[in-house]
Amino acid sequence: MKNLLLLFLLAPLMAMTGIGLQEIGKALGKGDAATLGAHFDSSVEISIMDEADLYSKAEAISAVSAFFKKYPPTACSQVHQGSSKGKDSQYTIFSLNTNGQKFRVFMYMKSVGSKEVIQELSIDEE
Repeated sequence: MKNLLLLFLLAPLMAMTGIGLQEIGKALGKGDAATLGAHFDSSVEISIMDEADLYSKAEAISAVSAFFKKYPPTACSQVHQGSSKGKDSQYTIFSLNTNGQKFRVFMYMKSVGSKEVIQELSIDEE
């Protein structure tokens, strides 16, 4: 009975760490800003190398799209992930390969209602 209860409590977190993160990783690897943007909150803090700002969802998608046009991705892999003590937020680090360059992508996600949304995205050269 305790195991069943634990499963129901962890199901939302498992859904994001499984399917949601797989979709995000695939979107990063393909340079698909629209699919990635579907996981953005209504406003997102975006930092791409030396430029950082708080963007609306549409502006954030545009900024990420511009990055993908300049640095077309060839592969993406998840390096690390963790969560807060209260399990209401988590972070994930990806390694993104482009033609000749490698980037570290950091994402901070938070539970908003019943959905996990990206509130911060940082892309830096490795």
